[in-house]
Amino acid sequence: MFTIMFFGTHEYDHYYFDVLAQDPAYGCRIRYLAANLDADTAPLAQGGDAACVFVNADCSAPVLEILARAGIRLLLLRCAGYNHVDLPAAKHFGITVLRVPGYSPEAVAEHAMALALAANRRICKAYIKVRNNNFSLDGLLGHNLYGAAAGIVGTGRIGAAMARICYGFGMTVLACDKYQNPALADIARYVAPEELLRTADLVSLHCPLTADTYHMINADTIQMMRPNAILVNTSRGGLIDTEALIQALRARKFGGVGLDVYEDEDGQVFEDFSDTVLRNEVVPILLSFPNVVITSHQAFFTRTAMQSIAITTMENARAFALGLPLVNEVEE
Repeated sequence: MFTIMFFGTHEYDHYYFDVLAQDPAYGCRIRYLAANLDADTAPLAQGGDAACVFVNADCSAPVLEILARAGIRLLLLRCAGYNHVDLPAAKHFGITVLRVPGYSPEAVAEHAMALALAANRRICKAYIKVRNNNFSLDGLLGHNLYGAAAGIVGTGRIGAAMARICYGFGMTVLACDKYQNPALADIARYVAPEELLRTADLVSLHCPLTADTYHMINADTIQMMRPNAILVNTSRGGLIDTEALIQALRARKFGGVGLDVYEDEDGQVFEDFSDTVLRNEVVPILLSFPNVVITSHQAFFTRTAMQSIAITTMENARAFALGLPLVNEVEE
């Protein structure tokens, strides 16, 4: 039987994967490991055919080499992004990489809009004030989104879903992408990146992290943006230069910032540090600003999305085990 070593297991993973693993149609069994994948835990894959990991796993060349020595032939990504995987190394070590390209674009887009609204209307600050019996409106002034301009950077499935949400809010939708999405022809206008940044009241990032997009939001591009713009990132932390963002926040540049991802999050994402001290200073600094809202890489986390992730991951494993076409293969 095809054996999958499941790294970084949480309780909710059992809920969605166990029922599928029991289905004989998949011909797979799962061995769950609480530890996430890194150089120290990779030897635990011994005896497995595939390793299943999430976006916060270490899939660098040294780790992939250990997996290959342990007999792993397949790396199952239960996520869409693959910037954390050394693809040339995977090919060198004979490890096939399969991903979940689309699980629930609406889940991520809805969370992006939730962040925009929370940052704009100071929802977190208002909640804390009311919990302390403080019902004053000081510091809670926001802006109307209706009639404002939304700038969608990246118009794949998630970006397109966000564009539709913004259009439903009565916003003018501007879009920027190398490849125009024909499904948005009636609701969005494609513009150059510079025009989008200069014009948009809400800038929402929905693109992969590549050499071209790394720090696409930096000191220079922030300078182009409107003084009270709202910036939202539910894609990858590396799209934003954190130091430039902090300096802009200190200069009161933004009307609001909503982040579900941020740079150097890998060491703490999905883990509980409530009884310890964070070594990463990014979150405490960002949260010191009243117009910043941060969540824990949870934009994907809905029941619909989790079910889709589980099904696609198991279908990927079944296709590999049976020698079927690998429709979700990631290549260099």
